Amino acid sequence: MPPESFPSFLADTSRHAKHWLFDAALPLWWERGADHEGGGFHEKIGQDGQPIGKPVRVRVQARQTYVYARAGALGWTGPWLAAMRHGLTFMLSRYRRPDGLFRSTLDTADPTIDLYDQAFVLFALAHAYEAEGRPRELLDTAQTLLRKIDAALAHGDGGYYDGLPHQPILKSNPLMHLLEALLAWVAAGVDGNFRTAALALCELATTRLINPANGAVGELFTAGWAPLGAPQERLYEPGHQFEWAYLLLQAEGLLDINARSQAVTLENFGRSFGIDAARQVALFAVNEAGEPTDRRARLWAQTERLRTSLLFAAQGLGDTTHSQAAVAGSFSGLTRFLAAEVPGLWHEWQREDGGFDLAPSPASSLYHLMTGLEGLLAPLASLAPAASRTGPVERTLTA
Repeated sequence: MPPESFPSFLADTSRHAKHWLFDAALPLWWERGADHEGGGFHEKIGQDGQPIGKPVRVRVQARQTYVYARAGALGWTGPWLAAMRHGLTFMLSRYRRPDGLFRSTLDTADPTIDLYDQAFVLFALAHAYEAEGRPRELLDTAQTLLRKIDAALAHGDGGYYDGLPHQPILKSNPLMHLLEALLAWVAAGVDGNFRTAALALCELATTRLINPANGAVGELFTAGWAPLGAPQERLYEPGHQFEWAYLLLQAEGLLDINARSQAVTLENFGRSFGIDAARQVALFAVNEAGEPTDRRARLWAQTERLRTSLLFAAQGLGDTTHSQAAVAGSFSGLTRFLAAEVPGLWHEWQREDGGFDLAPSPASSLYHLMTGLEGLLAPLASLAPAASRTGPVERTLTA
């Protein structure tokens, strides 16, 4: 794409993204995706437009709470506040445990705890806190949750176990989403333990999680944060390289750290080894050498590629032509996932041959689509991680 055509391309994709999100997806997932009688959001919507599965998982409630809070911040004039409160109220009333942590589902009473789910509750609370005018009770809930996470899951060598009971194999993915949640609180003007924990996770990511052998973050680690298994057996997800790159650049602006070189290295691995050029999609998995081990493509990885390529283009990172081509390619690949018969739904998995098997659209993926498409709703000059575009805020120091 000639550089002079890029602004016109962005304008066109912005209209497309806004129409799909504001006119189709957000109304559909509130009108049919919410359980208006029992509370909360359904797990899925079938390709016939009908809801499937009663509200069960806390991560769905947390993600939908975030989606509608963010929709209001981006200017959607639909009932975003009612939708956000619908998810928030259900989450706080049905999943919160007496100790301040949150159960993962409604269909179990076991004592297990999942860090991944705690991270998304913390993330939803940050966005609801801003949407509701910064009420003290939401801040108190988040502070209590973070203290409980530290007490129950902190690992002696840095980072956190992925849940209770503690397992000897450590995971990077829950840490990534916990960092995302912590940065959301810092962006809301809340420092203290949120900033301290975010800084510690960035330090762990840049010094331990990124493998110097290939410049990428793997999925599984030993108790000492060394990559688990033999090199030829290790799994690397290209989508996670883009996601970590985006978060480290966001952290650079919010935490005043230098993480740019690591972000560039992560993006380079994902772009160099994780893209199917013919389909213009991020593959699901590669090995340590960058050789594909699963050539299917999942929706969320396309949204991470899109938002990261937009940020790289906005900040002038890398070659301009390559950055703009990455934006165009990632949007082209993503739109094929959105070509469902019912507007506002999507396909979750793409086969290696480029086709899609009909399957319900999971509610949890609307969070990914919001994070991926929102960068297209603003001019390129203002593109930056959403949390760093809020401007000066009064800093709230928390103990």
